[in-house]
Amino acid sequence: MDDRENTPVNPRALSGAEAIGDVVARRLSRRGFLGGVTALSGLALTACAGRPGTGAAQAGPSAPGQAPAFDFPELARGMDQTHHVAEGYRAEVLLRWGDPLFADSPTFDPANQSAEAQSRQFGYNNDFIGFVPLEPDATGAERGLLCINHEYTNTTLMFPNVAAGYPASVTRDICLTEMAAHGGTIIEIRKGADGWRPVAGAPLNRRITADTPMQITGPASGHDRLKTPDDPSGTLVLGTMNNCAGGITPWGTYLLSEENINGNFLGDLPANHPEAGNYKRMGIPGESYQWGRHIDRFNLARAPNEPNRFGWIVEVDPLDPLSLPKKRTALGRYKHEGAETVLAPDGRVVIYSGDDQRFDYVYKFVSAGRYDPGNRAANADLLDSGTLYVARFDADGSVTWMPLVQGQGPLSPANGFHSQADVVIEARRAGDLLGATPMDRPEDIEPDPKTGRVWVMLTNNDMRQSGQVDAANPRAANRFGHIIEITEPDGDFASKASRWDILVRCGDPSVAEVGATWNPLTSENGWLGSPDNCALDAQGRLWVATDGNENTGAADGLWALETEGERRGTGRHFFSCPTGAEMCGPRFTPSGDALFLAVQHPGDGDDANYEAPATRWPDFDDAMPPRPSVMVITRIEGGPVGG
Repeated sequence: MDDRENTPVNPRALSGAEAIGDVVARRLSRRGFLGGVTALSGLALTACAGRPGTGAAQAGPSAPGQAPAFDFPELARGMDQTHHVAEGYRAEVLLRWGDPLFADSPTFDPANQSAEAQSRQFGYNNDFIGFVPLEPDATGAERGLLCINHEYTNTTLMFPNVAAGYPASVTRDICLTEMAAHGGTIIEIRKGADGWRPVAGAPLNRRITADTPMQITGPASGHDRLKTPDDPSGTLVLGTMNNCAGGITPWGTYLLSEENINGNFLGDLPANHPEAGNYKRMGIPGESYQWGRHIDRFNLARAPNEPNRFGWIVEVDPLDPLSLPKKRTALGRYKHEGAETVLAPDGRVVIYSGDDQRFDYVYKFVSAGRYDPGNRAANADLLDSGTLYVARFDADGSVTWMPLVQGQGPLSPANGFHSQADVVIEARRAGDLLGATPMDRPEDIEPDPKTGRVWVMLTNNDMRQSGQVDAANPRAANRFGHIIEITEPDGDFASKASRWDILVRCGDPSVAEVGATWNPLTSENGWLGSPDNCALDAQGRLWVATDGNENTGAADGLWALETEGERRGTGRHFFSCPTGAEMCGPRFTPSGDALFLAVQHPGDGDDANYEAPATRWPDFDDAMPPRPSVMVITRIEGGPVGG
């Protein structure tokens, strides 16, 4: 997650207004977790006992009558210049920034980068990882496509001789290279005797960048607010950028979600421009990049409508490398984190997505049409029509999903919503008017098709004041985040009414003022801060990646988290990142025997730059800068990751 621009822009939060139905309350889990280990009564903590290993801490006490869902020696908390994984597992670098994707890809030369070279190489800051299985090859080897988002670029960490004179040192060529490093990568991987390896030059390999032509579909397609001098039709756009978490659809397409697009724009709108309020609500211009100094479409003074063409979810067919990606505007425009799909019992497609900013909202989209498992082509445009909902979390444990439909309630011409295009372009403002609950940075959201539960990662919000706490966001100055569990009735993900609960409040449970709530069986290494991405493995177990855990004094990484029975709310530390990095991904193969993780922005930190990074992971070569990379984790003795 690019956290360089995360200042709240929700006027309801800035004014201290409460959402409809919110009450100032600290609502603990209905399953009775108490506020931190030190505050527990009637639950004696025994001395830790477990299996020691290299760098592994002992596990906490066992729960009588229930075996742990996970079976691996827990990793010790800590932070250094390299990565660590639980004993008994192998962690290998699979893909690094600059690695070749095609037969004609040039060798990575960080001192002489170019847009042309970068467009043929693995991009920067890998985030979401999707896996699309392929038929085995002629030898019977297992194959698949990895679909990987590239979220953002760290200019001073990527390029030599830039930091000292930044931003004047940023040239047009640097901007074009950064644009080529955004977007996504589709690459075939194959499992051989030496494990999983990328297949450079495979026919389905593809780079998608901030300059790739794309079609705009759905209710905003062709609308005047999306028309520019370069595209007077309002139906075609160059590129996608700031692609954070995403998703894979049931029909095997790849969803890239556009998140912090505000930072790519600079300049001033023409006086009295009608988009001024819309852009203020999105934090535009964020001016994190210098692109607008050299490329007109990223300068508001020269292309005032261009920002409306970003902030969408993009659908790509990974099985057709010549296909035109499509921005599906029916799913709304905001800072999308994640686009995980699940089927409702009647076959409609449901997509959950968080708006990753302090005090913004949780959404889901329900398609109008139904998925046809026997006809892939029939599903091609399912995401162009349906209903987008925004969530209100009430203190009685209910979730109300409110439709963002033009003409209903306050979404009327009187409030500037003259068509559904206006609603989806300004989904945030529509949510404001409906009284959605401002959340503590909703990030990845993972539905479980087997149980009807949905896991919502709320990373943190240290700007929430004591007068702004509510049932679903119960802590002021929430530095460590929490995880909400939504239960859809009878597994009906299309339901307009759900239930919610807090699984854990993150942070150190031994510090009473933090207000963390973990199962007391959680060891000193098993708690975490700032949950971000998450995944369910083949057994339906929850794994949580962090972005900001360094605020707890330990590296970001991956934790296994129990969600059932007596051990519910027990964390277990599995993987830690090198210093400066956050943990992204994660993604399991269908068998669960391999886990892919994305290590993003290694070596970042205060005053870190190309010449002086915090680490040179993964190459540890003085001639190489740190390189964001995808790793593959397997069990040394074979079998499912996590036991």
